[in-house]
Amino acid sequence: MTSPCCGFLAQYTHHHLVAFLLTFFSYVLLHASRKTFSNVKVSISAQWTPSVQNASLPAFSPRKTWEDNKLFADSDEATLFLGALDTIFLFSYAVGLYVSGVIGDRMNLRYVLTFGLCGSAIVEFVFGTLTEWLQFYNIYLYCSLWVLNGLMQSAVWPCVVAVMGNWFGKSGRGFVFGLWSACASVGNILGAFLASSVLKYGYEYAFLVTSVVQFAGGVVVFFGLLTSPKEVGLCLENETGLSPVETDTDSHRPLMSDEEEEDEEGSEEACDGGYYSIQQGSVEPEETPKAIGFCQAFSLPGVLPYSLAYACLKLVNYSFFFWLPFYLSRNFGWKEAEADRLSVWYDVGGIIGGTIQGLISDCMGKRAPVLFVSLLLAMCSLVGYSHSPADQVVNAALLAATGFFIGGPSNMISSAISADLGRQEALRGSREALATVTGIVDGTGSIGAAAGQYLVSLIESKLGWMCVFYFFIVMTGGSILFICSAVI
Repeated sequence: MTSPCCGFLAQYTHHHLVAFLLTFFSYVLLHASRKTFSNVKVSISAQWTPSVQNASLPAFSPRKTWEDNKLFADSDEATLFLGALDTIFLFSYAVGLYVSGVIGDRMNLRYVLTFGLCGSAIVEFVFGTLTEWLQFYNIYLYCSLWVLNGLMQSAVWPCVVAVMGNWFGKSGRGFVFGLWSACASVGNILGAFLASSVLKYGYEYAFLVTSVVQFAGGVVVFFGLLTSPKEVGLCLENETGLSPVETDTDSHRPLMSDEEEEDEEGSEEACDGGYYSIQQGSVEPEETPKAIGFCQAFSLPGVLPYSLAYACLKLVNYSFFFWLPFYLSRNFGWKEAEADRLSVWYDVGGIIGGTIQGLISDCMGKRAPVLFVSLLLAMCSLVGYSHSPADQVVNAALLAATGFFIGGPSNMISSAISADLGRQEALRGSREALATVTGIVDGTGSIGAAAGQYLVSLIESKLGWMCVFYFFIVMTGGSILFICSAVI
């Protein structure tokens, strides 16, 4: 008798595993390099402003070099500029998402994904490493590079979600995408450990390590990624209605199956409640579905409310992403490396939350009620974390709980729900909308996150961190309001 686990895994071939891992680690590497900037903000701020160390160590910091480095009069001005860089990045990232989603549905996803990974790696190397090696500091250069970085990185997320949507159908999508969407959190953890391990040599080496690894990942994706089952003759019949073409059945054996050999002609492998048909003869392929327009995708049922809900939620999630190490270091007086390592507990909570909540939504057959309950509990966890004592163990526990209830829903909207919206019934006959819809949802979310980053730095400088947490609670409540119609 086949166990449920074996039956679930028997749906998939080794091509599914390769697609899962390559898209997963593509975004891991992207987020690791993105996390580097937030992890070294204290070091960058110290480099750009006058400090006791600069004044007391003239042998290591000659006056001319010190004056060139002094972009700002004090750390408050540097903090505002760092917030402005976050805002610039996210606005350009949001604009890029709207465009790259449309491009991804019209071009080879592998090319667009490789371009985003390698291009972003080069920009980050110039921003964090080359400028420091050359001792060249310029506000306008930093802003220009970060705009370009946002545009480059925007090409990645719609493509990886579209590839995953091509390979994995709706049955079990909540669990599969919940597990897969941990890629951002795993990237944050990797980025935090990489940055903290080389930070003692200078923040430029943190950028160097992550950018080199990311560029190498882009090369691997270019040569190894299959973007769709159609590229190897497999096709989800119940989703696409396309007849599959395959002549080499040995290359598509299930990962786990009780049957050793099935040589009957026209054998079928169950997948997603339907079948992968493997045919020995040649079949004339059907015409490739055309991509839908941007406005048409925006008007699809559910796209607008989930996009607005994600705008509020991503503001909170990315505020933790960009400012958590800075907050821990400044508010509690912990060393920057300690703050970097402690901040990973937020991502650990997000990984567990996204996976468990995705599985629950699969069992229920609905995702909105799971989001609703989680976001209500997120508001409570924000209140609790805002009163966290200066104890690292307690802080880590509260961070994990906050990440579970905020990071989990954020992962679900940006991955599983985006894939659901891009594969809904209204698209029958015009299937190429997944990357476009993903770009719309994530792009709208990034606009909210972009506006929030400057507001966070402004509220913190004027009113303090407690008011920042009140702001987060209000934004989480806004997410709940936008998904109420879906819940009802």
